[in-house]
Amino acid sequence: MNTTNERLQNSIYFMLSSLIWGSTWYAIKFQLGVVNPILSVSYRFIIASAIFMLFCLFAKLSLKFSRRQHLYFFIQGITLFGLNYWLVYLSEQYLTSGIVAVIFSLIIFFNMIFSALFMKTRITRQILIGGILAISGTILIFKKEFSALLEQGVAIDAIILCLGSLVLASLGNVASAFNQKQKLPIIQTNAFGMLYGALSLFIIGLFKGIPLNFDTRSSYLLSLLYLALFGSVVAFTSYLKILGRIGPAKAAYAVVLTPVIAMIVSTFFESYVWQSSALIGIPVLLLGNLIAMDRIKPVKLFDRWK
Repeated sequence: MNTTNERLQNSIYFMLSSLIWGSTWYAIKFQLGVVNPILSVSYRFIIASAIFMLFCLFAKLSLKFSRRQHLYFFIQGITLFGLNYWLVYLSEQYLTSGIVAVIFSLIIFFNMIFSALFMKTRITRQILIGGILAISGTILIFKKEFSALLEQGVAIDAIILCLGSLVLASLGNVASAFNQKQKLPIIQTNAFGMLYGALSLFIIGLFKGIPLNFDTRSSYLLSLLYLALFGSVVAFTSYLKILGRIGPAKAAYAVVLTPVIAMIVSTFFESYVWQSSALIGIPVLLLGNLIAMDRIKPVKLFDRWK
């Protein structure tokens, strides 16, 4: 593929996943309340898996894979589409989405470490500098929420849940990169992975004795469909495609950029008031992204300041 076209496609996939996931922070709020989080996540990915399966049937894509390949699908599904989302839904019952965003920005470093351990990738200075700037920017953006948490007392259990979700999400990222190196197609991998993740949560819910119920209100139904179709099918296809091309470490910046989009959405729908620290944090976050994605070279940037 032409290098210019590939970069353009990568930019489109990157922005598409960031923009959609930025809006899902708001949509998830309509999922909490009546239905237990483990069931809501299960419903979401069952619907997303069904959409993928139907696409495969209409496009005549093969759904025949070996047992070993199904094991790979399961590992990606349980980490990226199952336990990860269950834990983050649980943590958001006690933590603000801003704090969750700050914690999840650490996925940059987890992806670096797990990629180096399991896929023998190299941790570059460019990605490391970009990661430090991106996380610093995220903390500045949510300085008010972070300060409030410290004043009220840190919800240790909720933070542990969020960190657990972060580790699982990062392992899921690496699993997807591995699956793509095995030449497993993204569409079918997502179809089976989301199915296995959803069924695993559903079974866990049954063992925990969680009553099966459903919310028929339009707010729940519409947000569920949005999360399944756009937040899962479209965003994950875009994100995992770019992850396979540029690696988990760089692809993680799409996740870090979503809180900024979430704040813009919150400004329109929830009358969010921007703090001065956020106005400083956003350029720092964007600079970190540009450095990590090789759009700005730190050495050249420092030379200009001399």
